[in-house]
Amino acid sequence: MNRPTTDTRTGTEAPQLVPLPTGHEPADPLRDPALYLNRELSQLDFNFRVLAQALDPQVPLLERLRFLCISCTNLDEFFEIRTATVRHAAQLGLPPASDGMAPAQLLESISARATELVQAQYDCWNQVLRPALAEAGVRILPRQAWSPRQRRWLRAYFRNKVMPVLSPLGLDPSHPFPRILNKSLNVVVMLEGMDAFGRPGHLAIVRAPRSLNRIVELPRQLRGRDEQAFVLLSSMLAAFVDELFPGMTVKGAYQFRVTRNSELVVDEDEVDNLASALRTELAGRGYRPAVRLEIAHDCPRPIVRSLLQNFELPENAVYYIDGPVNLNRVIQVHELVQRPELKYPAFTPRNRFEEGSVFEAVARGDVLLHHPFDSFSAVLELLKQAAVDPDVLAIKQTLYRTGKDSAIVDALVQAARNGKDVTVVVELRARFDEDANLGVADRLQEAGAQVVYGVVGFKTHAKMLLIVRREGRRLRRYVHLGTGNYHSGTARSYTDLGLITADPDIGNDVHLLFQQLSGLAPSMRLQRLLQSPFTLHSGILARIERETRIAASGRPGRIIAKMNALNEPQVVRALYQASQAGVQIDLIVRGACTLRPGVPGVSDNIRVRSIVGRFLEHSRVYWFGNDGRPEMYCASADWLERNLLRRVEICFPILDPALAERIEREVLQNCLADNLNAWELGPDGTYRKCVPAEGEAPHSAQQALLDAL
Repeated sequence: MNRPTTDTRTGTEAPQLVPLPTGHEPADPLRDPALYLNRELSQLDFNFRVLAQALDPQVPLLERLRFLCISCTNLDEFFEIRTATVRHAAQLGLPPASDGMAPAQLLESISARATELVQAQYDCWNQVLRPALAEAGVRILPRQAWSPRQRRWLRAYFRNKVMPVLSPLGLDPSHPFPRILNKSLNVVVMLEGMDAFGRPGHLAIVRAPRSLNRIVELPRQLRGRDEQAFVLLSSMLAAFVDELFPGMTVKGAYQFRVTRNSELVVDEDEVDNLASALRTELAGRGYRPAVRLEIAHDCPRPIVRSLLQNFELPENAVYYIDGPVNLNRVIQVHELVQRPELKYPAFTPRNRFEEGSVFEAVARGDVLLHHPFDSFSAVLELLKQAAVDPDVLAIKQTLYRTGKDSAIVDALVQAARNGKDVTVVVELRARFDEDANLGVADRLQEAGAQVVYGVVGFKTHAKMLLIVRREGRRLRRYVHLGTGNYHSGTARSYTDLGLITADPDIGNDVHLLFQQLSGLAPSMRLQRLLQSPFTLHSGILARIERETRIAASGRPGRIIAKMNALNEPQVVRALYQASQAGVQIDLIVRGACTLRPGVPGVSDNIRVRSIVGRFLEHSRVYWFGNDGRPEMYCASADWLERNLLRRVEICFPILDPALAERIEREVLQNCLADNLNAWELGPDGTYRKCVPAEGEAPHSAQQALLDAL
């Protein structure tokens, strides 16, 4: 078996299990907060595992840079959503979650752990990646490394292409502190002297508009023969900021960036038009309450205090940065440098529909798609054929995220224009895609499609497509169900599963679900699918409890489940009870996990691992042994409270034994055998990287599937 190495995180002491109080044991010992990890801190730990990819010399150099940037953008979103939610909970005095940590205490823990992560990110940048890139001929030049010729060229670039766009603002009684846009690059400048009106200089703010390039590539004549050289806009602003204040002396210039709460709040019960209300909310999203301040590490304390006061932030919300405050912008270097030897090798995914009618192929048997190893073009081909097929009468689809210039949306528009009855459930509240989805909804409606905005109070996160086709004297339903979005971009970089089927029971279930989403159907009993918020939560609990009864009777109980995150307390308690009964449980949880595995007497039989590799592990798969009659399900839902109780989700069975066996082999057993990209979670809440045991062959789950193409 593969064995984990020691923990590679920058280290604080791992949390210890708190013993139950003596003399007054709780009624249910499985509710003891000591048995639960904190979701937010667990999510932060995931970013340490992403960062470990940036530090791995086995990963191609530019991909290591990409992983560093991913850890930075993930952290941005963590503060925008998760930290903002915790801060709000602290202000309202809300009770702790199942782990027992009060929101105020959690904010302190987030600050400490995030500080470690930020330090590790910039150590990776300054000490590892930047020097390694320079050695490979990809130079990101700091100010002190500019030659006189480079400096002259950059000053001219600044004067001609940057200065005309900038609007520096002096701070005085007539110019109060300006509104600072979320995650914008800013420089606070200390000035000495008098301006043109005889006013003494003190402080000024310079904001870099988002229209400016954050990375500037130096021309060939200013770099080495076989090199590419880049300069960050933040470096230019710091170097030439004096150009903006003629006649005054710049005593210091310090980058800063503020992160704000980005969770949109729309009281859906109080608005007549959700789309209009969202448009109004989006207009002010960039200026909602602040949750984090990033600032240059050498900024004087009085300025830091002034900024914290202006943004109404406590001391634990400031992060001192030794480098560019917008480090995630360096991702552009990955795109600008065309060096195949510094990136992952290209691959060609399988095309499940080479030619001919997709409908004829699916009528012969279910088709399983495993992205990115199977091309997303199969889904697109299904829609394209449906759009022009005279026998197709209706198309119904959910859209959560589609990406820019979506071919999926193009096909739906074409279908509507061709006279098909097209109904699309567009989730307007898909986080950070709200504006894009408003545009998609408008475009579909203009083409004649019927657009539904989902269910008040419940995000529609289900991934489903229904095509109604006339075949002779009957109507036949063709269905696509998936674990990931209808997004061609993420289908190339995320692992996901999709099923295309003409099974009549599944088709009827999906038909009923669309009726429900359009507001025309009451609660109903589905034949094959489990659905949130009605039957999925109870269905999962029932299947875990069935394995528990099987094990309690002396027969083997077995559960293997793969998901992105796990925190729903009832599910965790059910898994604990199953473990106590002897059920062998393997959980493959990419991100946050609140369950503690390996606790004696509680979770001895539970193992938790996380796979972090080239592709983002996104597929959700649930497998139950069922006393020798295994059940295999795929789903759009993680085992999170929001997915199981407050969203519209689907969970669908894999009925074809050959396809179920394929998923078990390609996904579950493959991930459990990984000893190169897997991390195992210990009872103390720390993750340890797996390495091949002595005599064990190295195995990467994702690479094995690439090698099989």
